Amino acid sequence: MSETISLEKVVIKFAGDSGDGMQLAGTLFTDTAAILGNQIATFPDFPSEIRAPQGTVAGVSGFQINFGSSGVHSPGDSPDVLVAMNPAALKANMHNLKPACTVILDGDSFSKKDWEKAGFSANPLEDNSLSDYTVIVAPVTSLTKTNLADLGLDNKAADRCKNMFALGLIYWLFNLPTDQTIQFYEQKFANKPGVKDANIRALRAGINYGEIIQAHTSTYSILPADTKPGLYRNITGNQATAWGLMAAANKVNRDLFLGTYPITPATDILHELSKHKWNGIKIFQAEDEIAGICSAIGASFGGNVAVTTTSGPGMALKTEAIGLAVMTELPLVIVNVQRGGPSTGLPTKTEQSDLSEAIYGRPGDSPLAVIAASTPADCFDWAYEAVRIAVEHVTPVILLSESYIANGAEPWRIKDMKDLPEIKIDQSGAIDSWKPYSRDNNKKSRVWVNAGMKGFEHRIGGLEKESESGNVSYSPKNHEEMCKQRREKIDAIADYIPLQKYKGKNADKLLVVGWGGQFGILLGAVMHLQEKGKNIAFTNFNYIKPLPKNTAEIFSKFETILVCELNDGQFADYLRAELPQFSYVQFNKMQGQPFTIEELCDKFNQILEK
Repeated sequence: MSETISLEKVVIKFAGDSGDGMQLAGTLFTDTAAILGNQIATFPDFPSEIRAPQGTVAGVSGFQINFGSSGVHSPGDSPDVLVAMNPAALKANMHNLKPACTVILDGDSFSKKDWEKAGFSANPLEDNSLSDYTVIVAPVTSLTKTNLADLGLDNKAADRCKNMFALGLIYWLFNLPTDQTIQFYEQKFANKPGVKDANIRALRAGINYGEIIQAHTSTYSILPADTKPGLYRNITGNQATAWGLMAAANKVNRDLFLGTYPITPATDILHELSKHKWNGIKIFQAEDEIAGICSAIGASFGGNVAVTTTSGPGMALKTEAIGLAVMTELPLVIVNVQRGGPSTGLPTKTEQSDLSEAIYGRPGDSPLAVIAASTPADCFDWAYEAVRIAVEHVTPVILLSESYIANGAEPWRIKDMKDLPEIKIDQSGAIDSWKPYSRDNNKKSRVWVNAGMKGFEHRIGGLEKESESGNVSYSPKNHEEMCKQRREKIDAIADYIPLQKYKGKNADKLLVVGWGGQFGILLGAVMHLQEKGKNIAFTNFNYIKPLPKNTAEIFSKFETILVCELNDGQFADYLRAELPQFSYVQFNKMQGQPFTIEELCDKFNQILEK
């Protein structure tokens, strides 16, 4: 009988063709780990081509999960266990395998034709290229079909269950229960008992295979994390964004309106909100990006909490209408789930490539607020905050997410509505003294007045407004004055956001600066070096435009400021413009992949040793 070893954390990657069900296997594993109370970070990685040739590296789909009892800040640099359903999946991941990695392969997929198509010059099962790893070659496909033979499924339907055989083998390896996965199939396919029974039987067959052949000398267990008491659910970044928008609209007692056009990787926000239309949610799937945002602007004028969602290419199409929202000074949340660019670029890969577009990408002087989410779960908080800023400061707000956290998942402690911050709508002012573009003395914002309110009728549109009256004005001095007022309104938001924090109060040599969704990986790398006694600190920005008021104070404490981001230096350039008194060193990556802790630590050490 194999020995059971307790581990703090483990990285597992499921990889195979797009049709092999790797995303589902990874998701079901994640749900099980979440139920058991583990810390979780995931990274689904999709091929960019919709129908890449089967069996090729271009068509490999992967799902990586890091789960454990503590210290889980990222999906992990490289897997401890790789499940590769074909030679292409092995080929795509061999460069990233650590010594002693456990590699589970479907032996039925390693014919000469298969490994040649994947780009191997010889059969990797026979040429010693896997000698550094613990390799389990299981006849996954044939055993799956054998175990399902009496169910009357056709060959294709039976083949689709092999991902559950592989998942069962992983459950055996880590001594995990199958209850959550079985419940999933019982609920999802309650009306298709043949499909339900086939997948559950394949799952159990994988467990039985591991037990019978004792494929590994040891099995493993992961203890639950020490988490704050409460009700938790597993949540992706896009789901959390949708829930944060719903919660904010509920808090201000307004309907939520989503005007959008589907685009990868933002579409799942639309899908999630579509499930909750009973909850005062209105959804308009427009014919294009322009119609989507214009409908949202109209909904905001009508008194709704208005949102539009997109990615980089869609932002380009929305540009003119974003300028309209700036000119009309209406609350609007624009969610940009970033992907690799430019143009169609890398539609399924992650990048932080739209920051400059968010800050500057409009005609004229048209400032607006820009914030960014950090993790899948905190997409809820930043979506909520985007609505708060938009409503309280009567301005468009761009919320930047990115594919890495939008599709990634982690446990989220469900919040009680009464514990969420208040969102206050300023509708002060008597009818006889009210003017549509008169401003709050502190926030510099106008009052958000619903269309149709008697005595508060006013004109909106893209032409320049006369200060206070809102009438169309072509006066040069008025135009300059209104540009200044719109800028001052955004600048004033800095008085209503928290001060910036950093980790490493005793450090003064190197400050690592990040923003948005690379937070967990950067934090993990910095903490690793801090534990070794290195003179290093870390700060991650969520408030981008405007910056927190104490940013310069923090920067002044350090000899070197290193800005790390998944682009060619957009945040570094922005900091140079906003705070030119400091020098900035850059570390940039543009490969469609997040940072790894190893490459970050190498860079940090390189700077610290100079």
